[in-house]
Parts: sequence; C-alpha cells; structure tokens
Amino acid sequence: MTTRLQNAFNELRETGCKGVVPFITAGDPDLETTYELLVGLARGGATAIELGVPFSDPAADGPVIQRACERALAHGVNLKDVIEVADCAVQATGVPIVLFSYLNPLLRYGLEKLAQDAGRAGLAGVLVTDLPAEAAQGFSRVLHRRDLDLVSLVAPTSTEQRIAQIAQNATGFLYAISVTGVTGTRHQLSADAGALLKRIRRVTDLPVAVGFGISNTMQAREAWAQGADAVIVGSALVRKIEEFGAQAPVEVERFVRELLASQAVEA
Repeated sequence: MTTRLQNAFNELRETGCKGVVPFITAGDPDLETTYELLVGLARGGATAIELGVPFSDPAADGPVIQRACERALAHGVNLKDVIEVADCAVQATGVPIVLFSYLNPLLRYGLEKLAQDAGRAGLAGVLVTDLPAEAAQGFSRVLHRRDLDLVSLVAPTSTEQRIAQIAQNATGFLYAISVTGVTGTRHQLSADAGALLKRIRRVTDLPVAVGFGISNTMQAREAWAQGADAVIVGSALVRKIEEFGAQAPVEVERFVRELLASQAVEA
C-alpha cells in the first residue's frame, strides 16, 4: 500500500508537474489561524505541508521561524494541540501533512504514542531535524506500523556514504538542504543545491524537495530545473504570517499559487 506522500509525489511525476511543500509553525499566531492557513495552503495547491511543532531551542532555524516558535509557545501550544489541528485540516482538505519537529518534544510525548495519535489523525509523516541517521531505523519502524513516512534531511556536507545511509531509512521524500546554515530567505539559490541533487539521485529514486532559502519564483524555477521534484518554502511564508496577521491565510494561498504557476512560465 502506498502512503499519502508517495501518492502525492507519484501524481506529480505522472503529470510532469513540480510541487510546493510549504512550512508553517503550528500555533502562530494561534491555533485557529493555523487551521485556516492549512486550508489556504491546500487550496493553493500545496503538494504536502510541513507543520512545525513549536520548540524552545530551534537551533536549525533562523530568526523568522524562531520568533514564530516564541509566539506559539507563549500561547502554550504543545504537540497534542499540533496533532489535533492537523487532524481537522486533513479531514477538511485531504492534503498530506508532515509533522516537523526537533527530537526532544517527540521523545517527551513518547514515540509509540506519537505514531498512534499521528496515524489516527491522518498525518502523512514525521520529519525530525536532529534525528541521527544511526537512530533512524528504529524510529522509522515505529512510524511505518501506522503508515507514516519518515522524511529525512540531506545536507550539502553529507558524504556519499552518509546520503546512502539516510536514504535507506527514509520514505515519502528527502529534504535536500540547499545551503549550510540556518533557515531563512536568501537572494539566490545556492550553487550547492544542484550538486547535492545529483549526488542524491545516484543513490535513491525517492522524490527530493529542496529547501532552506527558497523565497521566490525565480529560485523555485531554478531548483525545479536542477531536478528537484518540489521546493520547500518556510521563512518566506512565516514572514507573511507575521506581517499580515488575520489576512495571512489569503496571502499564503496566493503565494503558493504564484509559485506553482511560475513553472508554466519556465516551460
């Protein structure tokens, strides 16, 4: 049986289209708006959505997402809340939602309980930013029993052997980090992205989404042209949420539509 993420990326490949995977932080600015944001992103055509679990020490994230985590935590948003809002959005839209988290909140919640509750809520998978590749096999096994994918990160600094090891336990898609450093918008796509995509393709047929710094149509088209199945957009969207407040669901929907429409311009 194919998973929700596999179905979504299979559809892209069958139609010859490229995808957009937006990221938002759950609870920013509040859970009610998070639900509306998820619905708006789905309406905009998102292939899947990464829903961030607010964390007190998001070491891989830049200032925009750090501030989003602070706002969500100030409202007391926890992992249970994140799963519940995802459940409501999946029921309303059917869009695959990936829980995006650091390891600590998941361990505190309990991995078996996480898999059970996330599976029951209809989530598509889990991405753990700081899960060592050596520990991924056991984590992946727990998720797979609930039909959940383990999405894994691959960095430009990863060796060929490391990429193969990461890909062995990953499912759904691989998240290719386009540049070393923290998340945040950048003026141009890193030259490392294309080289990393080629190295990943040599060891796996898994779909690959490129993230870290994608913030406009030009960068998205460049990533797609270099072989990415999808682009991941985080800080640019979270900044819109910070700026537009109650109007943010309309703005993020429009932004995703613009990104997707730009591939027709490229063609």
